[in-house]
Amino acid sequence: MTASPALTLSDVRFRWPGRASFGLSVPGFRMEQGESVLLLGESGSGKSTLLSLICGIVTADTGLVAVGGTDLSTLRAGARDRFRAERIGVIFQQFNLLPYASVSDNILLPLRFAPERRKRAVRDEAATLCAALGLPEGITGMTAGRLSVGQQQRVAVARALIGQPPLIVADEPTSALDAATQDTFLGLLFDRIAATGSSLLMVSHDERLGARFDRVVHLSDIAKTERLAA
Repeated sequence: MTASPALTLSDVRFRWPGRASFGLSVPGFRMEQGESVLLLGESGSGKSTLLSLICGIVTADTGLVAVGGTDLSTLRAGARDRFRAERIGVIFQQFNLLPYASVSDNILLPLRFAPERRKRAVRDEAATLCAALGLPEGITGMTAGRLSVGQQQRVAVARALIGQPPLIVADEPTSALDAATQDTFLGLLFDRIAATGSSLLMVSHDERLGARFDRVVHLSDIAKTERLAA
């Protein structure tokens, strides 16, 4: 049996409500299982809207957005939230860690909302991921607010990877890093992706990152944006 694509968008149209609202259309886009794709786009090009559609935070007005073969439009809001927790690991641009919670609690947080993903998590996986991502021994007991920016970034990656979600979505995760640190970070990230077999969609404006990915896609080639009068 042929595996479903990691991600499929077909004839998608979406418009944020409100006066002079922002609209996005995606005629077609597909990612295969295990593929890594760098999606390039400038500020205001619709990257955040596209990620919101892929993660099921909003649903398309028309068309298909499917993750692993599941059409997100067929799920109610609560079911989409549970599906996202189970199937998608998200690396946020600002990391979105809980500063007063421990590193371990931050990494394990997605598992609280995803019982199937929790079953896939192996014993001591948080500590194992931290070690694999080059974090010092014993860091799991520290509070996230005490970490450096680079350490917080790696904790955010560990949180996205725990329980082996099939799709990893990364929103500008290297934007605050210098070139050398970017290279080290990407090396660690791709090592972990290879170990889990997850698919990776990374959004960025930095074309220099493209050499590491299976494919580089310009958002302007797959999507159109428009400002629409109410």
